Amino acid sequence: MATDPVVRFLAALDPDHRDTIGAKPRQEQEQLAAAWERELESDDELDTLDELSPPAAEAEAARRVLAREAG
Repeated sequence: MATDPVVRFLAALDPDHRDTIGAKPRQEQEQLAAAWERELESDDELDTLDELSPPAAEAEAARRVLAREAG
């Protein structure tokens, strides 16, 4: 399993967003990955989902981070 937060974050994204975020500067990717990790750690709803499906929890956290970034 990848331990680099950016690699893990990119893996949690859908393919279209993965390409878009993958083209951004590394510093911006690191900021998004850090926000993603905070989202995973702080949201109790994601904790429950993580117990059922860790990839689904990671994907949901990634969607939330991108939604905040866009909006």
